[in-house]
Amino acid sequence: MIGLDTSHVIEFNRIFGNIEANPELAETKIVAGFPGRSDLPISRERVAGFTRELAAAGLEIVDSVHDLLERVDAVMLTSVDGGVHLEQARPVLEAGKRLFIDKPLAHRASDAREIMRLSELHGTPCFSSSCVRFSPQLIELEDSREVGDVTGAATWGTCHEQPGVPDLFFYGIHGIEALFAVMGQGCESVQRIHHRGVDLVIGTWSEGRLGVYRGLRRDDSLFGATIFGSKQIAHIDLGIPYRELCIEIARFFRSGVPPVRLEESIEILAFMEAANESWRQGGAVVRI
Repeated sequence: MIGLDTSHVIEFNRIFGNIEANPELAETKIVAGFPGRSDLPISRERVAGFTRELAAAGLEIVDSVHDLLERVDAVMLTSVDGGVHLEQARPVLEAGKRLFIDKPLAHRASDAREIMRLSELHGTPCFSSSCVRFSPQLIELEDSREVGDVTGAATWGTCHEQPGVPDLFFYGIHGIEALFAVMGQGCESVQRIHHRGVDLVIGTWSEGRLGVYRGLRRDDSLFGATIFGSKQIAHIDLGIPYRELCIEIARFFRSGVPPVRLEESIEILAFMEAANESWRQGGAVVRI
């Protein structure tokens, strides 16, 4: 793992280490970590503690990305600071190590496009995702086709801000990722309405389909979705499925087939950038 500045690294290490409960993870083991760096106050203050906890759990802590790459077959880039993801991803992709980048893919769509260019240039598979995309309830609904053709969707969840992170990129990405999991790519324009305690982001997809994200400025908010289909309307809780994300990561490391295309992850960033621009313009419609 690169970037030991988030509680995700503790959770990932716990899940990958419990192979009896998760047989699909049996061939994947986290063996080393590089603490990395962050420009975010919340990250700088937590790196040392998480690093000590992982070292006590048996991980080898190394001094550089180069040292890490000599010891591993694949990499999880877990830095909570998306602003350093391009810098940290570059040597991994150049080395040909399959790479998972924890959300967000980057803090700028331009950085994300460069990550995709490097992935293609070096033939190194890479993907990024929020764990919410792999909610069992969402996957079950997609597989069953009970709702029919999706005509629209609304998702919601915690959306509190973090200094140094572009607004929506910190927690808003969870609900927005779920929105794209349901609606797919092809959003054409975005409008954002901001009031104290809540944000409403309205995306217009092709054929006039509307996807709506409601960001709640409360730490205790859960994640959920309403899906409007040609056959029925479905309401689901999304939860925080770290285990399911880890299983997808393990499958990706073995197969080299990304469960989420980088093109879609880049569109998600562009959606959030457009939403932030809409807010700056007083709620104007902004084309992606």
